Formats: sequence, structure tokens, C-alpha cells
Amino acid sequence: MADLPQRSRVVIVGGGVIGTSVAYHLARLGWTDVLLLEQGHLSGGTTWHAAGLVGPLRASESGTRLVQYSAELYASLEAETGLATGYRNTGGLIVARTEDRMAQLRRTAANATAYDMDCELVSPERAQELWPAMRVDDLLGAIWLPGDGKVNPTDVTQALAKGARQRGVRIVEQVRVTGFELVDGPRRPRVAGVRTDHGNVEAEVVVNCAGQWAKALGDLAGVTVPLHSAEHFYVVTEAVEGCHPDLPIMRDPDGWTYFKEEVGGLVVGGFEPEAKPWRSPSDLPYPFEFQLLEEDWDHFSVLMDEAVRRVPALAETGIRKFYNGPESFTPDNQFLLGQTPEVAGLFVGAGFNSVGIASAGGAGRALAEWIVEGEPTSDLAAVDVRRFAPFHADETWLRSRVVEVLGLHYAVPWPNRELRSGRPQRTSPLHEVLAASGAVFGTRMGWERPLVFGPASLDYAWGKPDWLASSAVEQRATRTAVAVFDQTSFSKYVVEGPGALPALQWLCAADVDVPVGGCVYTPMLNRRATYEADLTVTRTGESTFLLVSSSATTVRDLDWLRRQAPDGLDMRVRDVTDEYAVLGVMGPTARDLLAGLTDADLSEEGFAFATSRPVTLAGAQVRATRMTYVGELGWELMVPPADAVRLHAALRAGGAVDAGYYAIESLRLEKGYRAFGRELTPDLTPVEAGLVFATALDGDKDFLGRAALEGHRAALAQGGARRRVASFVVEDAEPMLWGGELVLRDGSPVGQVTSAAWGETAGVCVGLALLRHDAPVTSAWLEAGEWRVDVGGELAALGMSLRAPLR
Repeated sequence: MADLPQRSRVVIVGGGVIGTSVAYHLARLGWTDVLLLEQGHLSGGTTWHAAGLVGPLRASESGTRLVQYSAELYASLEAETGLATGYRNTGGLIVARTEDRMAQLRRTAANATAYDMDCELVSPERAQELWPAMRVDDLLGAIWLPGDGKVNPTDVTQALAKGARQRGVRIVEQVRVTGFELVDGPRRPRVAGVRTDHGNVEAEVVVNCAGQWAKALGDLAGVTVPLHSAEHFYVVTEAVEGCHPDLPIMRDPDGWTYFKEEVGGLVVGGFEPEAKPWRSPSDLPYPFEFQLLEEDWDHFSVLMDEAVRRVPALAETGIRKFYNGPESFTPDNQFLLGQTPEVAGLFVGAGFNSVGIASAGGAGRALAEWIVEGEPTSDLAAVDVRRFAPFHADETWLRSRVVEVLGLHYAVPWPNRELRSGRPQRTSPLHEVLAASGAVFGTRMGWERPLVFGPASLDYAWGKPDWLASSAVEQRATRTAVAVFDQTSFSKYVVEGPGALPALQWLCAADVDVPVGGCVYTPMLNRRATYEADLTVTRTGESTFLLVSSSATTVRDLDWLRRQAPDGLDMRVRDVTDEYAVLGVMGPTARDLLAGLTDADLSEEGFAFATSRPVTLAGAQVRATRMTYVGELGWELMVPPADAVRLHAALRAGGAVDAGYYAIESLRLEKGYRAFGRELTPDLTPVEAGLVFATALDGDKDFLGRAALEGHRAALAQGGARRRVASFVVEDAEPMLWGGELVLRDGSPVGQVTSAAWGETAGVCVGLALLRHDAPVTSAWLEAGEWRVDVGGELAALGMSLRAPLR
């Protein structure tokens, strides 16, 4: 019988590389009253059979910094703990067979420059010099990544565990967590401990790092941890001529395969386009440690055939060992990190999609900081567990999604790629009507949303796609006449009660104490004065407010509202997203169209901008709000679902053109409007976003983040490095931009494009970029520079400005 303490400040469930990393980093931060429980033995779940690749360069800067830190940590752990991790900085190659892949690699190389990382575009011949056993006659080129490396996953886990123990963490193996103790909290339950097969342990914080068991464990507490296991394959070969311990990692994504040296042979694995799901999360076996699944050569053949094509010597090389180990994947191929919105004090670090070894150091530190500080210390929105809703936990849906998700690792990362599996989940009342009108749909938070009308399907390309002409028609209609947008997927919340106004005055950086019917655009900031949300607040009564936010942030927003509202206030938050459809009627003739459907006064004097009120339109009772995200006269109409089809038909009969979200993206960028997750992130303040006007900073109202925002602005006034969002226009109509491109001033890298699209009115691509400079980013500095953007290796001239392309 294991001797467990009666109480521990933190209990970590799971002794793989993630759990031990969280324990290690909590201890480094001074939290040493930590108990880690492992149902078997350390690293015995998924960690032990991981391939151990560590490639720091990721698609985002935040992801890149996480893995960079992992590599630095793994290289230093032996000196600290006396245990080797097996880390070797070997470098890595990614090869390209197709022009589409080569375009991706050129973009990757530009990203590396933006992140100040070494990366070199190389010829097939140079790639073969670096990796002699490789065939290169079918390659167009490659990139060389000197920072790539490899590590022994079990050794890393043991080193992290020892480092944690040295600082006072207690680690107990062969103890299975069977449930949680929860107590009532002011706005949601709070975790109070864990139940185990060796007794209960009280705790203030519990961290679910249970790997593929994390979903079933989360279910016991009523929290959403959406992941599903797939069988994941690799083989270890006999000796291959030319292999040595410092042989670089080689990836051939067009063949779905990767290669690394091991004991003179090769580890050959990959990410096949259609994965093989394993057992559902609720049906995982126990015990199950240091175990593999049955060999499946038929399924692995798609990878082995491609491996032989790249390394012909493998056709005559024996196999030492076939590994088929289950690994868990999430619905969007990003891992799960953070405090669960359903239960206070219960955190998750799981679902690492085959990048757990590379991510564990950085992710463990980030999660430990989140626990200690009470909120993230950097931008973790892409991996935040709050990006998923309870309906994402359906196991049938997860099983269908994992078939597709595993292969995304090596699929071409098209900028507008939409996942195909598990659809539809949520549809607006207009879905069938819009489909019949030629809508092509994408998804956001499970919602099917019209992207564009007309094309048979979405075609993917780095250049101008076939659907662009259809989107251009929709843009022109919005700018010159009137268009109707189905925006039902907007997140919608009601905040009400005697404490609603003081709560929102604290949570919102703008002043929302406006007359009934007033609508305020505002951010919600954290203590660091960076963005947590970007939304509108409409006062619908003395103590009732309607909040409208991004489709993707429903769970995140609701959690923030409930968790950050001051204690003791009588306020309630309700999610009313499903209770209303939303039709955006936008364009210079919008007033004329709507005036024919209502007796309400829609004149400038009778219905001013940023006001809202109930009206009757075409016989339907709606809430009309004079607000726009496309920069034209317009109203957002919230309508009961039963009336949506009838109202939409009346709008169409009055001349409105159906338009989709691709048009919205182009239209908002022509007007310089920012978007949460792109320009507005938990790493950026309103000063840097150019949106101080949307806060009450120049007034006397206090709000969450005000002190930090005042300090940030004062620090910038003293000089030094800073960042700024700015608008740009490409000077040539030929290049197509998507976002993420490198921006140069006078030949030197100074930032990245955050958003870009074709602007039909501008006649070129337009967008927003985040620029870095050692002095204020002024109009004079922008005008004095020669601006270029790297578009797949070709430089295109830009006009950069603090003002939007269209005013």
C-alpha cells in the first residue's frame, strides 16, 4: 500500500514527460508541496515509445519559443541532475517533391528569419551532402534547420523527475486516480482533492497530465478534454550505410515520412493521410504500460513504400523492431493546456499530437506559470483548453476526426484549409437556404459558416484561388449596394443583475455605463494589459447587458466573465448564442432596403451609430444594432431562429446579395479593423494594437489591466523597443498574401503580416502587420522606409501606414 500524504498543495496525475515537466517547473517556481501520481511507472504510457524529435521551428512564434526552451532545457538537465537526456543537436532537413511544398518551405524559411532562427534553403545536391543515403533526383529543394535535435524520451522524463525530487516534489508510482473531490464555489465548483486506489488526497490544485487517459479522467470531474487515440507506427531498421549518431533528422512530408538515426540504423516513421483510430477514451485498458499494439504491416505499407523511395537502401535492410503505440490527438491538432472552465483549480496538460517530447519543456513551464500566477504569462490561445466546448467531447465525433487529424502533420498547411471530418455539428436556421444558393462552408466552434457563394468547392493554392472572383463580387456588392451575411455563429451572452454594471465596468477596458440602447466596442484585458477578448457590449436595460463576441471564443469568454468578476457582486451570465440567428445587412443602400421592411425610424438622427433597439422587420421582432465590421452603413439583426428564413428572404427580395466570411475578411482589412487571435492577442496591449481609443485609459474609470496599461504607455514614452500594428497595401496586384509573411524595411526584417486578403476595392492585397522598432513607430518612419514583403521567396513592394487603406 502506497504511503500517500493526507494533503498536498498540488497533485499532478500522470508521470509521463508532461507531468514530470510540470512538477519540475512548479518546483523551480518555489511550489514544492507537489505530489505526482502515476498509475504505472514513469514514462510507461505514451512517452516511452515516442520518437524523440525536437524541431524548434513551428508555425507560430509562441509555439517556436516553447520548443526552443525545451531544447535548451534538455541540453542542460544532465549538468543539473546528473542524468543524461540523450539530447543531440543534429540539425534537420525537410525536403520537397512538389512546387506547392517548395512554396511552403520558402514561407517556413521566412518565418525562421522573423523569429531570428537559423534556416537555409538548400538544393537537392546540398541536401544529399547532409544526408548521403537519400535519393534526391525527384526533389526540388529542401530547408536546413541547424537547431533541430533528438532526445531519449524516457531519459528526459527521469531527469525531469529527479530535478523535481531534488527540489522537494514527491513522486509516487503505481497509484491510480479514480475520481475527484469537488466543493461548491461562488460561480462554479472547485477541486478539493483526488480519490485513488490507495486513499484520498486533499489538494488546492490538480493537474491532469494523464495522456490518452486524460479525457476519461476529465469526464469524472465533468470537464471537457477532447482527445482520441490513434495507432501510431514506426520501425527501427538494421544498420544503414552512412548512418551515425549525428546524422540530421530528415523529413519527407510529401511521402508522409521522417527518419532519424538509432544505433547505426534508422527510425522510420510518419503520419499517414488516413489514421487508424484505437479504442475510445472511455474504453482504454488498465493496466497498460510499456505495451505496444499488434503490428499492422498493411497499414504501415503506405509509409514504408515512401520511405524506400526516399532511402533506396531500405529495400535491402532488415527490421529490428516494429513499434505500434497509441498516441492521443485533439480535434485541431494542437495540444490542450490550462485551467478547465468547468472546475476551478483543475488544470489540463494533455493531447500532444505526437509533439509531446518537443513541447514538454516549454509547455510544462507555461502550465506551471499559469498555475502559480493564476493566468497565462504569454499567448497560449492556440493551445488553451477553453477553445473547445462540451459538444467536442463526443467520442463518436472524436473517432471520426482523429482519422483526419494525424495526417495534418505532414499535409501542406494551406492557409484556408478546412477540416472535412465530423461535419456538420452546428448549423444556422439558414443553412439549407444558403447551401441551395451556392454557399461553400467553413467551420468555427462547430458552426457551419458560409465562406463564399458560387464555387463548387474550396480550392487550395498559395496564389490566387479560383473562388476569389466570387468573393470579389460579394465585396463589390457590400461597398456599392447592400449584402447580407449570416453571422449566427457570433457568441452572445446576457449579463444581468444588480451587480452587472460594476462587474462589466471592471472587466471592460472601455466605459460601458452608457444609456440604455448604447453599444460600446471594448476589449477585456488581463492583469498584464494584454487582450483576453474583443467584443461589443450593448446596454439593454438598467441592469441588463448583451455581449457579442467572436464565434471561436464562447467558452473562453464565459470563463473569463465568471472568473474575473469581482467577488460579492450579484450578477449572472447566460450564454444565449443558440437563441438568436444574426443577419448582418451591410452596404450604402442598407438603410433604403430596411426602411422598406419597417416603420421604424432608421435615419441618421433616428438610429445613430453604436445604438441598438428592438424593431419589427418584415413582421419579425428583431434587435437591430447599428454596428459594422466591414466599414459600411449597416445593422446587425438578432432574430429568433423561427423567423430567420422569412427575414432573409425579404432581404434578398429587396436586393441584398448573399456574402460570406471571406468577403468580411477582405472588407475589414481594407478598413484596418483588427481581429482577436491575429492582431489582438494575449501578448499585445491596446497601445501596440493602436486601439487605446477603445479604452477608458484617458478617463478616471478603473478597469482590469489599467495599471499595467498605464505603466506600459509610460515605459514606451521613455524610449526603447516597441511593437505596433500597422496597415499595408501591396503595390502590385499580382502577389497573393494570406498572413504570416515576413516584412522587411530597407532590407532588414522588422515584423510579420498578421492578416492579409485580396481587397477588391483597393485592387490589390491589403492587410495588417505587427512591426518591431527600437523607437516610436510613426508615420514619418513608415513613410521614410522602403517596405517589402516576402511572398514565398519573392519580394513585393508595400505601402505601410498607421491609417487604413480605405478611410
